[in-house]
Amino acid sequence: MGLDINTKKLKKNAFRISKKRGIGASRVRVPGGYLDARVLGMVQEIAEEYGNGFVHLTTRQGFEIEGIPYEKMDEVRAKLQPIIDMVGINQKEKGAGYEESGTRNIQACIGNNVCPFANYNTAELAKRIEKEVFPHELHFKIACTGCSNDCAKARMHDFGIIGQTIPQYDPSRCISCQACMKGCKALSVDALSMKNYKIVRDEAKCVGCGVCVTKCPTRAFTRSKKKYYKLTIMGRTGKKNPRLGEDFLVWADADNIIKIIKNTYDYVDRYISPDAPARKEHIGYIIDRTGFEEYKKWALKDVELMPETKIHDNVYWSGIHFDHKNMN
Repeated sequence: MGLDINTKKLKKNAFRISKKRGIGASRVRVPGGYLDARVLGMVQEIAEEYGNGFVHLTTRQGFEIEGIPYEKMDEVRAKLQPIIDMVGINQKEKGAGYEESGTRNIQACIGNNVCPFANYNTAELAKRIEKEVFPHELHFKIACTGCSNDCAKARMHDFGIIGQTIPQYDPSRCISCQACMKGCKALSVDALSMKNYKIVRDEAKCVGCGVCVTKCPTRAFTRSKKKYYKLTIMGRTGKKNPRLGEDFLVWADADNIIKIIKNTYDYVDRYISPDAPARKEHIGYIIDRTGFEEYKKWALKDVELMPETKIHDNVYWSGIHFDHKNMN
């Protein structure tokens, strides 16, 4: 094969360049990891007709169809179109495949479609965020998780969205069995106590996980009708300084979280290092460079927080540092 293939263009189009010369893989986005089962047959067809018959289920809940020759990529793009339509991916041009590879597939746990602990429909929010942020060249990682169990590992992402609920307590239904207290102590943060045979919730301590709701046998505790979320920011893995995301907003709403994510694109576009290869740089490194106050100014532009939302005015990250000073 000649060397006239523009591999940079292929990578931007969400094709992986493999270690085997002339062979790549097609990355298929699945926002929230939730899809119509018919897509599986379409992926199988592409894998068998154009690839080597194998598919990798990625850590970001997408598919990677392996063993595709570079010269077959145009045909694969056409085959991907029904999948893109069915899953619901933004495109500027039909048949062009995935027009950016920057912002990664939005991850989500199974959510309240199935899980009794989840406080919201994670796939629904993931798809909503997908519509707002893709396609985009900047390197963002976002995850939605239904409760504080954090099965989606949201704290390892640039933005982690953790479902919360404000437990609604009806004392007339309470039989003082203390099942909620035992559950909160064993599985959560021990935020419940009993006074005069009724349950008292420590609002400052409560993380809104909803364990009390799942443990109550009489439905004295129920979830709030309004959906609340905790937004954690700037978690990451990587070579230099892996770290967990820290809380930025608590008891926030989805609209404001999405505004903050979109505002962050403007911030990164302004401050990303000119030396960043392929405009890929962890947002956390940019914040380290500009300072958190500057980031916060951009992130909160035109954001009107709800009265119940708590904001962390100062956010500090720790984490493991791999740098020359610490190397043996």
